Amino acid sequence: MTLALDAPLVAEQRTKAPVGRLLWSELRFMFRRPRTLVALGLLVIGPIIAAIAMSVATSTPVGGPGNQVIQGVASLVADNGLILPVFVLMLCMVMLLPMLGAMWSADALAGETQTGALRGLLLTPVSRVRLLAVKAVGVAVLSFVAVAIIAVVSIIAGVTILGGGGLLTMSGSTLPVGPSLGRIGLMVVLVTIQVWAVAAVALAISAATEHPLVVMASALGGIITFTILNNIPALDWLHPVLLTDGWDRLADVIRDPMPTDGITTGLLRAACYIVIGYSLALARMSTKDG
Repeated sequence: MTLALDAPLVAEQRTKAPVGRLLWSELRFMFRRPRTLVALGLLVIGPIIAAIAMSVATSTPVGGPGNQVIQGVASLVADNGLILPVFVLMLCMVMLLPMLGAMWSADALAGETQTGALRGLLLTPVSRVRLLAVKAVGVAVLSFVAVAIIAVVSIIAGVTILGGGGLLTMSGSTLPVGPSLGRIGLMVVLVTIQVWAVAAVALAISAATEHPLVVMASALGGIITFTILNNIPALDWLHPVLLTDGWDRLADVIRDPMPTDGITTGLLRAACYIVIGYSLALARMSTKDG
């Protein structure tokens, strides 16, 4: 009699897939997408091209128009290869990394809704909270990997092509290799969190549509709009709520001493966007029927 009563409980427990298995399956699926592999491959090539371009530009013979600009750039990057990761990450933060975060969020929900795969997942005995969490973690891992690839390749390319055994800061002081790598690591964390904020908003949009292009257009359009609004002095009262406000302060990691006010404010703002985006996505997923 006891075995008969326990049997349904065992069967019910076996219908719940472990979170680790779900997450591993999601990551394996996301990393095998052709567009993901192409994007990560381009992220490897980009820093190398940037290092070569900076090396060629700073080796231009003195003379002619633009000489002072070239000399200024040359004095900053000559034998200062560890500054390349910061330079490339700041450049990619303008559009490339947010675009990738939005693309992966679009694929996570809207893309699978379009193909019908998400409807099948919603019919499985997996809670929607767990399903959305797995999708969000998958996007977060991909975003971190993208930022890490840029940083690692930039360090190798910068030291190899530009040279240097330390980091010349914007304050004029030189940091040893250890603290320099620590600053670069901090830059990776800060940029990743900002990309997560964009991806969270894109995830909320992705939960409400079945068209991935709509998600990407909305996310990138929002970033462009925020950037324009952020450059209008008359709207300075609006700037504190704009996600892009303070992205230029990420460069403070290569100041000595490093100011933390702008960095802290940017982290708190990004955290608010992450919570809001994920909450909206969860609210939509709780009523989604496919």
